[in-house]
Amino acid sequence: MGDPPLVHQLADFAATATAKGVPDEVAASVRQRVLDILGICVAATPLDSSRAVLGFVDDQGGTGQASAVGLDRAVPAQQAAFANGVMAHSLDYDDTHLPSILHPSASVVPAALAAAELSGADGAALQVAVAIGLEVTVRLGMAGYDQDAGNSLFFERGQHATSICGAVGGAAAAAVLLGHDADRIGHAMGIAVSMASGLLEANRTGGTVKRLHCGFAAQSAVTAAQLAGRGITGPPTVLEGRFGFFAGFLDGHFHADELTDGLGEDWAVPGIHFKPYPANHFTHTGIDAAIRLRERGITADRIQRLRLAVAPPTVRTIGQPIEVKRAPETGYQAQFSGPYTVAAALLGGTGLGLGLDDFTDDLARDPVRHDLMARVDVVGDDRCAAIFPDEFPAVLTATLASGEQVVEEVLANRGGPQRPLTDAELATKFRDNASRGLDDDVLAQVEEAVFDLAGLDDVGAVMAPLRTSD
Repeated sequence: MGDPPLVHQLADFAATATAKGVPDEVAASVRQRVLDILGICVAATPLDSSRAVLGFVDDQGGTGQASAVGLDRAVPAQQAAFANGVMAHSLDYDDTHLPSILHPSASVVPAALAAAELSGADGAALQVAVAIGLEVTVRLGMAGYDQDAGNSLFFERGQHATSICGAVGGAAAAAVLLGHDADRIGHAMGIAVSMASGLLEANRTGGTVKRLHCGFAAQSAVTAAQLAGRGITGPPTVLEGRFGFFAGFLDGHFHADELTDGLGEDWAVPGIHFKPYPANHFTHTGIDAAIRLRERGITADRIQRLRLAVAPPTVRTIGQPIEVKRAPETGYQAQFSGPYTVAAALLGGTGLGLGLDDFTDDLARDPVRHDLMARVDVVGDDRCAAIFPDEFPAVLTATLASGEQVVEEVLANRGGPQRPLTDAELATKFRDNASRGLDDDVLAQVEEAVFDLAGLDDVGAVMAPLRTSD
């Protein structure tokens, strides 16, 4: 007999991990990710798109089962997952797995939180379920990653791997929290495959729908787990079959070993990169390099020219067209500008170096920043290319008015496994984000509850205070 179907192997992994628990470093990473996502959700509530989604969810009515950040009452679990998933991904501040370049926590954590509240699960169960969901999500993403081309096959087809894979991983997490056995965990993932979606056209031509993708994924995850509990089934070959996940999304091109090799032993979760700065991830090492220049006393008035060298595939995102990247009109455009992020970091920012307050529309149009941006070139670099996409390296060269050149190289991303963020740094990021909607007492309450997740009898202790965010 051959190996069991892939979804059965993933379901057996989930059931085993539920029974045995997860390694300490995985559990610690999960606690950090839950805190990170909750802070981002609070910070995102004032967005027009968030208010639209929260209003939509509020209008649906239904039985109160789980908490949506920013609403003052409980809502159905699927709707809570939807709202929180939308907000988790709306600020481009959620974590990133490399090299698949998908954002696992924005779908999985909202799905798991909603399922945990629905089922009355404790914090220890939530911790394990999130770990399972993240692992499944990342492995699905890597199964669709082309090592030779150095790119995601999902991305090449305009598909948003984050929400597509996140729906399936989130379903595994939700199914575990609803108490399903391996058979029904597999069916939950099988159902979620038919609900997985997300296209990236909005990245090209505009629209806010991309912000909804992780909400759709989290909502689908909880729905699929609930339906599996009521006897709805998915196909056993839902992943590798002739008309399955990989055939439908990737024309049958995938790497099964990425799903199964070391499953349950080698965890990807601790290696997922946190975002220390609320900007496109390709800009982060340039930000770090600029911070280092500032710490060396290199001020804007001394700089004649700045050369930001990065991996060539990232230039089109953060450096082209250069005249646009040097003159962003909005804070959102500034998040995707190499010149802006370097200028802002040189001038000094908030949070962990740059925070949300550094990406306002007014600052994007600030003449001082525009003057400095006009001196920034963004170019491709072969050395950076050799490291990409396992990291997003940068080499920043400042040519001073005196003619002297000062160089800062940052070859590994802050927030990744080579330069991890501490609990204290992630707490700083959380407070910077969540203080926009929560007072100090509630901030401390949520932070303490999440860092003590394994000791919580009820996940509601984390979520209930967040209903009152402004």
